Amino acid sequence: MNICCGRRIRFAQILKMEKMTALEVYLSGEIHTDWRGKIQSGAADLNLPVKFHSPVTDHDSSDDCGVVILGDEKSPFWKDHKGAKLNAIRTRTLIERSDLVIVRFGDQYKQWNAAFDAGYAAALGKALIVLHDPNLTHPLKEVDAAALAVAETPEQVVKILTYVLSGKL
Repeated sequence: MNICCGRRIRFAQILKMEKMTALEVYLSGEIHTDWRGKIQSGAADLNLPVKFHSPVTDHDSSDDCGVVILGDEKSPFWKDHKGAKLNAIRTRTLIERSDLVIVRFGDQYKQWNAAFDAGYAAALGKALIVLHDPNLTHPLKEVDAAALAVAETPEQVVKILTYVLSGKL
């Protein structure tokens, strides 16, 4: 493995980054606003070669997938446990496949899963962009420290994607 910018990355990743023909991006985090759609439509409007992935954003489907697929549970703990494991299959696979992970933290809820996704991406050496309002800077300081960029708006993220892919401002 080579060291680039203080991170361990494979030689194949370096070659892929130099060509910058396309990016696979995982969009993690809060599900109660349209931030994903703004990034996706902004990238589409600019014809950026980006393939987006995300978790299941239908809250009920995400919560109930374990019991719907594998059978009912009497205890809420085991219901959540089944669902979390099935969702982890999707999340881990898509984060591992992605070149870049964008994690959005909203104001309304504590997104422990988003913090976990950011940590997992950082542990894998994935490029990480964190997206949140300025009032969350202090509580997210450790997450922000692991990120290569901290943005406040989806529009800033689209500008980052444009720059990364084209080298142009």
